[in-house]
Amino acid sequence: MPGKNLDPSSSPRALLGAELRVARERAGMSQTELGEPLFVSGSFIGQLEAGTRRMHIDFARQIDDILGTNGFFTRNCGALAKSKYPNHFAEAAEAEAEAMTIREYAPLALPGMLQTAAYAREVFLAYQPTAPDDVIAELVANRLDRAKLLDNPTTPLLWCVLDETLLRRVVGSRKVMAEGLRHVAALIRSRRIFAQVLPFSAGAHSSMGGTLKLMTFEGAPPLAYVQGNAMGVLLDEPGTVARHSLTYDLLTASALSPNESLAMIESAAEDYEHDQHA
Repeated sequence: MPGKNLDPSSSPRALLGAELRVARERAGMSQTELGEPLFVSGSFIGQLEAGTRRMHIDFARQIDDILGTNGFFTRNCGALAKSKYPNHFAEAAEAEAEAMTIREYAPLALPGMLQTAAYAREVFLAYQPTAPDDVIAELVANRLDRAKLLDNPTTPLLWCVLDETLLRRVVGSRKVMAEGLRHVAALIRSRRIFAQVLPFSAGAHSSMGGTLKLMTFEGAPPLAYVQGNAMGVLLDEPGTVARHSLTYDLLTASALSPNESLAMIESAAEDYEHDQHA
């Protein structure tokens, strides 16, 4: 059975997931069989084993009891509990780091991974207008750190549908908007991301309820993440994920083509730049 504690300098989720797979197979249980007493799906167990989902302490205790692992998972679960992101987003941020593809619909603000420092600062100040400068600075730094995922030239493949609303709503100032949209356009022109704009002319669409993020992984089932004001839910039930995937497909069908979208983004940036000079 697993014995010594995991090295927290390694990837704790991946190591803990590997140990879970070994312990489960040693016990002669399938992922579905282990999931049943935990009231979770077999695909959820698969995501724990692949390291795409965080193991919470309650699950760790039950897994130790079911698999007879002498408190191993309970002890090591603490290495996964620390996150620099809010509780409602921590798991989603960790999943992003493991994803092969990310598809995101952003209705109101630029996706976090596409934000400049100035844009992110204005967003956080809007959420927390009384927060001290050092708190805002830390939030901005964490958001920019997430964006480093795009330093890899190919993975994850990021495809965004941007609502026209976020092109027209001035976040901070026209200077901030021009810089932010130029940054997005540069990522598109360098072929690092795909982006489409959902124009006002599209009318009612399939994701009127809000944001949507879909993630796929190598060797693990896909996930969907839906988010509201200071809340978010990571979903793994295959039927639910499939329904959200259809929602995203319908969004892309209603959106402008990539070339038309790039033209609209750059035109909006030019308008903001012209307004500055005027």
